[in-house]
Amino acid sequence: MREVTATGPSVEEAVESALAQLNISREQAEIEVKDEGKKGFFGLFGTRPATVFVKKINNPFDEVKKYLISVSNMMGIDVEIDIKVDGRHAEFQLAGEKIALLIGKRGQTLNSLQHLAGLVANRYSEQFLTVVLDAENYRERRRQTLASLAERLAEKAVRTNRKVSLEPMPSYERKVIHSALVRSKKVETFSEGSEPNRYIVIEPKRK
Repeated sequence: MREVTATGPSVEEAVESALAQLNISREQAEIEVKDEGKKGFFGLFGTRPATVFVKKINNPFDEVKKYLISVSNMMGIDVEIDIKVDGRHAEFQLAGEKIALLIGKRGQTLNSLQHLAGLVANRYSEQFLTVVLDAENYRERRRQTLASLAERLAEKAVRTNRKVSLEPMPSYERKVIHSALVRSKKVETFSEGSEPNRYIVIEPKRK
């Protein structure tokens, strides 16, 4: 239950009733007073209770944290999560003894979790939010690996004078490849295919 209409002898008591029903604090609530009520003659005749509408305010990133903890626990992982929020963007740093299980081969598990985390965040938001998951600085290590890979494959494309296609990657990893070669005078890069199988092609520039 995320919203409720409650009544009480006073506005304050009606609000307290609503908060109790929703099991939330006042800080988590959006309160709208529908009717302030009316005290009757001698407190008996013409009495009208106060009516309030209270809606639970969900913090999308808090919901993401709950989701990640739930998934991690199901995988037998005790995870610690630090969140850095910058407007509509949030970066979640995951840590724990078995964190490698959350990263997976070439970050595939982490990427899948990131996709799902983004869906969770936007389910609770009226504005589009972006979510990035990282674990033990994996993203930076992966970025360095991809940048080196881009250079090697660019050399191969030039040496063989043929296109080189990379494996499918999420958009932010493709950006690393594009950025690494954007100033190259020998090759150009472009993406082909449809998500989630979109991939980068490195092609020698025509002279």
